[in-house]
This record gives sequence, C-alpha cells and structure tokens, in this order.
Amino acid sequence: MSAPLVNLHEAVSVLDAVWADADDDDRLARADLMALNAAIGSARRALDALQARVAAGIAHESRAELGAESLAKQAGFRTPAALIAATTGVSTGDAARLVKVGEAVAPRVDLVGERMPAKYPAVEAALSAGEVGAAGAAVIVEFLDRARIGRDRDVVADVEARLVERAVGLSLDDVRRLVKRAEILLEQDKLEAREEERRASRSLTFFERDGMLHLSLVTDVESGAPIRTAIDGYVTAQFQARQDAEAARRADGADAGVDVVGSGRAGAVGSGVGLSGAPDAGGLDEDRRTVAMMRADALTLFCGHVIGCETSVPVAGATVIVRVNLDDLESGTGYGIIDGTDQPISVAAVRRMAAAGGVIPCVLGSDGEILDLGRERRLFTRAQKLALTERDGGCARCGLPPHMTKVHHINWWKRDTGPTDLSNGILLCESCHHRIHDNGWDIRIDNPPGNHTRTNQPADGRTRRHRGTGVNVHAKVWFIPPTHIDPTRTPQLGGRARYDIAA
Repeated sequence: MSAPLVNLHEAVSVLDAVWADADDDDRLARADLMALNAAIGSARRALDALQARVAAGIAHESRAELGAESLAKQAGFRTPAALIAATTGVSTGDAARLVKVGEAVAPRVDLVGERMPAKYPAVEAALSAGEVGAAGAAVIVEFLDRARIGRDRDVVADVEARLVERAVGLSLDDVRRLVKRAEILLEQDKLEAREEERRASRSLTFFERDGMLHLSLVTDVESGAPIRTAIDGYVTAQFQARQDAEAARRADGADAGVDVVGSGRAGAVGSGVGLSGAPDAGGLDEDRRTVAMMRADALTLFCGHVIGCETSVPVAGATVIVRVNLDDLESGTGYGIIDGTDQPISVAAVRRMAAAGGVIPCVLGSDGEILDLGRERRLFTRAQKLALTERDGGCARCGLPPHMTKVHHINWWKRDTGPTDLSNGILLCESCHHRIHDNGWDIRIDNPPGNHTRTNQPADGRTRRHRGTGVNVHAKVWFIPPTHIDPTRTPQLGGRARYDIAA
C-alpha cells in the first residue's frame, strides 16, 4: 500500500474513533475538536498526494499525440484539466496546477526506458508523507520551474530541499512568502533592471462615475512606500482615537452616546468633525468607518494638506524603514527590504531612499548584529522596536506588519518581574499578545553562537555605531503551545526565520 493511502487510512481511523466517542448533542470537547482538525488536515494532504498522482496519470493518457484516443477527449473534455475540474468541483486553473504537481512528482523514464527519479524528489517525498498539501506544492513547483532556467541543477535541488523543509506546517499564504524569499536570494542580481521596468509602468488614472471619483494607482514599491506608510499610520491613529474616546467616556462615567470634549486628538469620536474635514453624521455618532474608508479619508486629508499647507496631519509617528546588509550597501550588490512589503529593492534604491527625509536605514553586519539605526532622533523604546523588527519581521506569531505591533515582554513585567530589555522583548500584535498570555503559551528565543547582547545606548539619544544592540537577527523565535492544544508541546517557529531559507 502506498504511503498516501496509509496516511489516509490512519486519518480516517482517527476520525472514526473521535466521532464514536463524541457526545450525542453534536457539541464536541475542545480536545476532540483539535484531534478532528488534525486528522482532517492529514486526510486532506493524503488525498492531495493521491489526487496529484491520478491527475498526472490522466494527463499522460490525454497527451496530444494520442489524438482521438485521448482519455479527456473520449470523456467529452478538451483538456485533462477540464476533466479533473468537472469531477472534483475545483476551477480549471486549480486542476491545471494539480496536473503540474502530479507531473513534477511522478516517476520518469529516459529515452532508453530506464526509470528516473521524480523531477522534484524533495517535493514528492513531502507530498507522499503528508507534510505538504497540493496547493503549497504547486506554489513551490511553479517557482522551481522558473528558477531552473539557466541555473545549475545542484543549486535548484538545494533550494528545493530548503523550501520543502521550511514549508512543513505553514499555511498557503506563508508558503507564498517563503517562496518570495527564495526568489529574492536567487534573482537579486536582476533587481535593479526589473525596478526600472516597473517604474516605467507606473500610472495613476481617475474617472468619475455615478457621482464617485475612481482612482487607480500602480507604482513600484520604492515610490509606494511613503504612500502606504503614511496612510497606514493615519489609520492606526484613528483606531487609537477610538480607544482614547472610549476610555474617556468610561472615566467620566458617561453614556456610550455622549460626546467627549477635549480629547486632544483631531477628529476624535464625538467631536462633530470627521478626520477628513467633513462633519460627522449628526455630530453625535461614533466613528464607524471601515479601514477602506479611513484610507480614502487619509488621501483626501493629505492632498488637502498640500493645497492648504495644513499642519495637523495625524499619522501616528509613521516612518519608512529600509533594511540592508552592510556588505551589500558598501559593494552595491544584494538587496534591501522595506518594512511591510515582500518585494525586495536594489541597493541603488536603498541609497536613494536613505537620502530622503523620514526614512530610517537599518544597517546590519555579517553576523546579524545591527550596526546603525539611521539618523533620526529617537527614544530608546523606538530603537528597541526597530532592532526587534529585524528579527521578528512584524508580529512574530501571525506576521502582521511592524507598524501594527508593539514590543511585549517574554517574561511578563508584572508577574515575572521581567526586564524591559531586548533579550526579553518580542513583537506581537494586540490579538496575538492576548491569545498567548491568556491561553498559556510559552515563548523561547534560540540565539546562534556568538550572539552579541550588549546594550550601549548614548544618554542623549543619538545613534552610536557599534556591534551589538541586544538582539541577533538570526535568532529563532519559538512558540510553545499549552498541553490542551498540543499534548507534546511541540515548538512552532515564528518570526522572520519561518521564511528565511538561507538561515
């Protein structure tokens, strides 16, 4: 019996056992829910492996040279993908990707009939073992098909092995981010040329329809970084204004619908004037704008600021941060990353952005220590967050961008008397922070050998160029689940290391 079929039988056995012990009222205990979810995931991945194998067989029996004897055509379909889509209920595109995965992991024969290993043996092994699903395998295969053109096969095989190893346990979105990091490593020498092509394609169009102005902006990530940062900063400020207004109402003992006067924030809830400059509906309603509405209001406000030289633009301290390795910066090769984006930029673009106002260049040494945190005046806590962002990449748990996170204590400040220093800090969004603290998760940081942990911040707040700001960017962040989630308490990798195949 093949490995996928064995995995499928085992998963179905678990499902049978758990459902047999479940209560009759259809409400399952949490332990049962976790066991069922894991078994369903295992069954789905086993089915993916079997379906990929079948898809490859259907494609082989439907190849063009068979003509009218093609299996797909005899069944009334033009292509094998159309046949698979009709019988499985997926889109034709998904079926075509399934065929591609099946062909990439199927055994092959050479011109003399000798058996050969699969095109991508590491993907085949992980798919058969139920470690990755078909969707994640398809993302990896599509990337490898592009990457193998003009490259040494040993390099591609090494990248394949690293991708598969890292993809185990990741969601499809995280696999895509992982592949993006691999693409950065393999194609960084082409970054600058591609940036020129993208800049040549930038555009802003707008038209009026049904009393609304429609705008469509397409721009390169370098040019778009200040736009995105400023607008996201504005949105963050508005959510903070909501929280401040609610806190003020509770402190005053007022009803939820009573205005709060003198909140100290432009456009606070109940001020009677919206943050875009337009009156609130009735002047008494709470700010119920969606994020998309806030972004539209931000653009309106910023353009009004340019026209009227307005000075009160709330953007919650938004700053564009560009991260680059010192060796790459000095040699002019390699790449940089703008916080909050996945698309890399060339070192030439990093140098251009570093010369602009409101941009902080974060320069890293070869051992992963932070050498320079830019030129802007900053508080110590701001420096801590910048340093931790390089290690965690944003929320170390869910991956939200850095501006949506805060620095939290690993050993709690109150309960554990944990120190407020970088060795005890981690970036988490509010939601993940509460989930981890409230549900009994533990956090462990594994530092590589030679980690520098000295903190040496000047009293006047100026940046001092030195080795070691208290965090090593190659450190690995592990989240350890409580026993009611995972009885074995197997650590789960977090932070940037999830996507760094070079680590």
